[in-house]
Amino acid sequence: MRSQIEGSRAIAATVARCRPQVVPAYPITPQTHIVEALGAMTRDGTLPGCQFLTVESEFAAMSAAIGASAVGARAYTATASQGLLYMAEALFNASGLGLPIVLTVANRAIGAPINIWNDQSDAMSQRDCGWVQLYAADNQAAVDLHVTAFALAERLSIPVMVCVDGFVLTHAVEPIDVPGQDEVDAFLPPLRPRQVLDPDDPVAIGAMVGPEAFTEVRYLSHHQLCRARTTFADLAARWVRPVPAVQAYRTEGARTVVLALGSVSGTVKDVADELDGVGVVTLTMFRPFPYPEVRRALEGASRVVVLERAFAPGAGGIVTADVRAALAGEPAPEICTVVAGLGGRAITREALRRLLTAPIEPLTFLDLRRDIVDQEIVRLERGRDDGGGPPALNVLRHSGVPASRIG
Repeated sequence: MRSQIEGSRAIAATVARCRPQVVPAYPITPQTHIVEALGAMTRDGTLPGCQFLTVESEFAAMSAAIGASAVGARAYTATASQGLLYMAEALFNASGLGLPIVLTVANRAIGAPINIWNDQSDAMSQRDCGWVQLYAADNQAAVDLHVTAFALAERLSIPVMVCVDGFVLTHAVEPIDVPGQDEVDAFLPPLRPRQVLDPDDPVAIGAMVGPEAFTEVRYLSHHQLCRARTTFADLAARWVRPVPAVQAYRTEGARTVVLALGSVSGTVKDVADELDGVGVVTLTMFRPFPYPEVRRALEGASRVVVLERAFAPGAGGIVTADVRAALAGEPAPEICTVVAGLGGRAITREALRRLLTAPIEPLTFLDLRRDIVDQEIVRLERGRDDGGGPPALNVLRHSGVPASRIG
């Protein structure tokens, strides 16, 4: 049913329609509204048959989800930023054990320095942990991807995280079509777990595996994750509002194509509407990376601009590396990495227009304050002779932020 609702509440209502049986929760901004709403539904009886667990940390939340999933329960939780990093050990355990857990990541920057605003550094830091990663371009996609995520996780017995831009989507109130219970029930069958811990038929999970078998076990995890490309496409096509792994917009005949993940793709589409020869590719599935679909979507472009909401210090673009691999062996277009929107900085249409109507360096930081950066680089090279101090504090001071004057 379509209604005016906050993104987090719409996600919570949709997850509830998926009938989770165990929801371990620990609050961290900006995902808290999701688990708060699920907790309230569990308490008032509108989410029957669900055990809501208040735990002491994000590591405990994922550990509890692992335990619940291992005994055959449909398990779900949510986190963000440092909380996802605190889960890291357990994330690898969940994928290594092949457990169909669904996790919402309300994307937020990672400290230090502390920053509670949106970028995608948190999920990108866990890109190799063996989970499917899906990125929502808007709140309607966020809702629909959660239903597909449960079906995908349980079809292949692998964990799935749905990444939703913090605040930009989680706290936005807008018209969203939240699926009804009948719609979800018709699409998502009751959980039939591939493996279940049973006291009457005991087995060991997470057992020690030595060099003689470890490679084979890891290969099988890779095999299952790669199967998710075609399985996701099949499931997405059967849902009432399909969200494809790769979405192309105005790419036919486009000389420049911008590839983006998450909510920024809407702004990029607005700019593409204003400029000739500019198309947009929105990447929904990042892991496993949909190489064939990306190759087809970028075919014919002479310049590919990968808009990154995170980056690898000392290397450059994270998504760019996969795009290059997807285009390997093809007539090579110019591929540029543009790092933008870190820590919640606005990515404006004006900035994108300037970017796309001029030559672009191979690695560009959109709207970077070169004057402040150059001044601090000089200070860093001088070391203690120039007063030292944390670079973050110095940058704040040069930016004129009052809080930087404390102390």
